[in-house]
Amino acid sequence: MTRQLALLGSAVCLVLSVGAASAVDLPIRKPGLWEMKMVRTGGPMPEITMQHCTDETTDKDMSTAASPLAKEICSKQDIQKTATGYVGDSVCGVAGVSVTSHTEITGDFNSAYTVKSTSHSEGRPSGPRDATTTVEAKWLGTCKSDQKPGDIIMPGGMKMNIKDMQKLKDLLPKQK
Repeated sequence: MTRQLALLGSAVCLVLSVGAASAVDLPIRKPGLWEMKMVRTGGPMPEITMQHCTDETTDKDMSTAASPLAKEICSKQDIQKTATGYVGDSVCGVAGVSVTSHTEITGDFNSAYTVKSTSHSEGRPSGPRDATTTVEAKWLGTCKSDQKPGDIIMPGGMKMNIKDMQKLKDLLPKQK
């Protein structure tokens, strides 16, 4: 369970690094079931594949919900549209750990998109760390009959709803 929460935390951090309100709003994904494969190098996290049931309201709400949390923990959030997609840079900190990241997003948000993020963290007990995270997302079709918009199905079948983001925020260590 702790491992699944850590994996979910990684996914939420990636969402915060690219999804918060900024100079440019990201497009809304096509409604339905998205498969997201996350591969991370430079750390102990294994490759994970999760599914996310979404609709237009949920995607908009994710940005709105992530924005206050990002404002609390990020001193920099910048996303710009480019000829091939979007580029973002952020500096965020939680519990004395500062993470500087650069993110590139490409794809059409209707059938597939890719998020590539490089990060450098400082303040970890084990020392500085560089990591690269790639999320490859593809649209699978309509959500399953037992899913509602916002549901995320993690490896092992753990299911939660992204609308519970406030609960995740309450689990973060308080800033000093």
